[in-house]
Amino acid sequence: MRALRVEVADIAVRLFRTDGYEATTATDIARAAGISRSTFFRQFRSKEDVIFADHDELAVQIAAYFAVQHDDPWRAIRDAATMVFERFRERLDSVRVRDLVVRDTPTLRDRETIMAIRYEQMFAAYLRSARPDVPPLTAIRYAAAITATHNYELRRLIRGAIPASSPTNAAGDEASNAASEADRTARLAEELATELREVGRLFHPDVADSTAGQGQAVHGQVGESPPELVVAVFPGTITPGELTREVARALGGRLAGSAPGTDAGAHRNAGRD
Repeated sequence: MRALRVEVADIAVRLFRTDGYEATTATDIARAAGISRSTFFRQFRSKEDVIFADHDELAVQIAAYFAVQHDDPWRAIRDAATMVFERFRERLDSVRVRDLVVRDTPTLRDRETIMAIRYEQMFAAYLRSARPDVPPLTAIRYAAAITATHNYELRRLIRGAIPASSPTNAAGDEASNAASEADRTARLAEELATELREVGRLFHPDVADSTAGQGQAVHGQVGESPPELVVAVFPGTITPGELTREVARALGGRLAGSAPGTDAGAHRNAGRD
């Protein structure tokens, strides 16, 4: 049944492209696909649903993926976004035709926006469920960043230049173009993985940060406070010893780094500037 849905969807999209979305009816699609009109409506609620058949199936797959327990929910969301990208990468020719149809049809553009929001909501809801300690706004921001990053790379994949075959040596050019396209899509897939990891690092830094072991703090939890910053204001007549005691008192008795009197001139000048 799934294969048949995809085949019907591909036929419908090509009819929309050649004959126009509004001019193409469900009967036209059923006839071209070699199925009855009733069979068409058992698979799709409307001709608009045909355009987004992939999205509906992906939503089901992602829900099933999230239903399984994952050690790292943040990464699970990145993996789910990658699933969407790979599905469209596998069906790139049909997806490119669909993109042209959607861009030419205002109602379909609106529906596509709704589909993007649907993914975003699924991601945020899953993270909030899997990690109740994460602030709701953080989950929403993370889901939005993942979705936006995916959509940016997907548009680059879909709307990239399609190599044109030369009139001469057509067979050789076709093979060369296919290889170039495969290389390009592979690079974009790698770029997506890199960018999604960067989003993950911004919201949920890995423990093994590049600054570890260099005396810098590594913050591994979302929402963790940054290092404490103390601003001292004092009169220019204060002595170095008094300044040190005041700073120590402000820090709750903790004395940072130097012994009393160290760099006294620097402290005095800083206070006067």
